[in-house]
Amino acid sequence: MHQPLFIGNEIYRHSSLGGKHPLSIPRVSTVMDMVDALGWLQPGQYRESQPATPEQLGRFHHPDYIAAVQTAEQTLSISAAESERYNLGRGGNPIYGTMFRRPATGVGGSLIAAAHLLKNGGIIYSPGGGTHHGRPAQASGFCYFNDPVLAILAMLDGGLSRIAYVDLDVHHGDGVADAFVDDARVMVVSVHEAGRWPHSGRLDEEGAGNLFNLPVPPGMIDDEMAALIEAAIGPLVESFAPDALVIQCGADALADDPLGKQALSNGALWHAVAALKPLASRLLVLGGGGYNPWSVARCWTGIWAELNGLEKPDRLPPAAESLLRALSWNRSAGREPPEHWFVTLGDVPRQGVVRDDVRGLVRRVKERMKA
Repeated sequence: MHQPLFIGNEIYRHSSLGGKHPLSIPRVSTVMDMVDALGWLQPGQYRESQPATPEQLGRFHHPDYIAAVQTAEQTLSISAAESERYNLGRGGNPIYGTMFRRPATGVGGSLIAAAHLLKNGGIIYSPGGGTHHGRPAQASGFCYFNDPVLAILAMLDGGLSRIAYVDLDVHHGDGVADAFVDDARVMVVSVHEAGRWPHSGRLDEEGAGNLFNLPVPPGMIDDEMAALIEAAIGPLVESFAPDALVIQCGADALADDPLGKQALSNGALWHAVAALKPLASRLLVLGGGGYNPWSVARCWTGIWAELNGLEKPDRLPPAAESLLRALSWNRSAGREPPEHWFVTLGDVPRQGVVRDDVRGLVRRVKERMKA
């Protein structure tokens, strides 16, 4: 088995959605720097992504929409009619200077990963991916293009017949679910906060028997996520026997994230990735949501450690600590960050009783597996 590959790009260092947008924070660039500071990138493990072309994007997105995004990037403007039609410049999807190139680069990374996995198998990490809300002809939820859908389509086009997609973001992976709702070749499993935007992903949405929604109540802790992974999601994916597995690792279900109401430590996502990793010979791990610069950086850096089987230090070395101390955040929680955001990689585990609502989700999955 080849070493896991890390896909990144320098565009994330100087590209921002601007102002007080939740994605104005540095994320991918910090993870790139952190894994380097920790000595966790071996020669040959890094790959530079390239922007997907309009033709590549057209495998899922409509040509007129792609052209509208390109034009809006060039002119930094959009007509009222096109804004409404394509949901650009509104609904959290601003007009900004790299609004085509940045998401196209995320797609490009996922397409590089898909091509490599088709040929070689193995493990690829692309934290710039995970834009799971993108629609064929609309931006949605900060997502202009949908890289998970395009990566899955590329692998299906390349000859794979069974692909599992597991979404751990606090928001339902609606764009991916809707893209494959009638395609039994793709199993879509989404763990998300019940009642949160985009207000989809109900337990009774089953598609062609390939959709498994796990809407959890607010306050989910590590033991509850572990119960879902070990008793429901893991057995479900294993029974599907996928040719490839895609995991979306949005960090917005962590306790320190401002846009969710869950209570996970970053160790819960690390455990999920470690548990699911052996279930397919091809593994693509993506980023996603996450709006606290420290919690995202620490979580996604730790995911790279899990994929490589690396031991995480109890205290970060000075170079990594300096990177975290240099971050800033324009929210109130960023004015006096707790010390552990600077000096440790792992959060304190959040343990406790698995609630009946979560046990009920496990039972529902088991019942569907028996049916």
